[in-house]
Amino acid sequence: MSSKGTSSDLTPTPIFRSEEELAAMPASERVRYRLVKAERRFHANDNISAFVHDGEIDELKAEVQAKLQEVLRALVIDTDSDHNTQDTAKRVAKMYFDEVFRGRYVPMPAVTEFPNAERLNELMIVGPITVRSACSHHMCPIFGKVWIGVLPNEHSNLIGLSKYARIADWIMSRPQIQEEAVTMLANELQERVKPDGLAIVMEADHFCMHWRGVKDNESAMVNSVMRGAFLKNANLRREFLALLPRKQR
Repeated sequence: MSSKGTSSDLTPTPIFRSEEELAAMPASERVRYRLVKAERRFHANDNISAFVHDGEIDELKAEVQAKLQEVLRALVIDTDSDHNTQDTAKRVAKMYFDEVFRGRYVPMPAVTEFPNAERLNELMIVGPITVRSACSHHMCPIFGKVWIGVLPNEHSNLIGLSKYARIADWIMSRPQIQEEAVTMLANELQERVKPDGLAIVMEADHFCMHWRGVKDNESAMVNSVMRGAFLKNANLRREFLALLPRKQR
């Protein structure tokens, strides 16, 4: 007897929902449905703005506020009589969507690109750019600096200095682990600028180490991504690293 299943066994059953059914669902379920239907990943550090429709951010804030109110209740905090925490759930929900996790819910910032008319091909360094993020393991803050080295070629697209900071903020304003964040930033800049070489170094303090766990206030994490000429040319790599003003401890 054959062990192979029938075609109906192998084909997943599609999920069909009418617009009325979708409208009746909580906003988070509607967004999740669209993501799953499109077979798109929605990890903590993914941007999902294309799947959030107009008006749904306010609905998502309201959902998160209600859930956070339950968290405060589970922590046995009397938010009715404690004036300090009466609006905490609302404030935290607003902070998540409008500030610290904003990079998940808004599109890539507009970045004007210019042709390399002068055929610049010398090392450029941008930084330190201050970045703020949160550890996706404990949701504790991450504060750090990023330095970006670019070796353009005649076909590269040049972008304004402030745009490097905007792109970095867009990527870092999500729950992250530092190693993935730096790689995501490198991928975005490589695609946009198309340089011969790209180097990124990030140095950050992680409050999941300062505030909890080992509670070590002196520890920081430094990691880097090197692409193209920075990988192949040791002298160029040394020049870039030597020019970075590391913070004083």
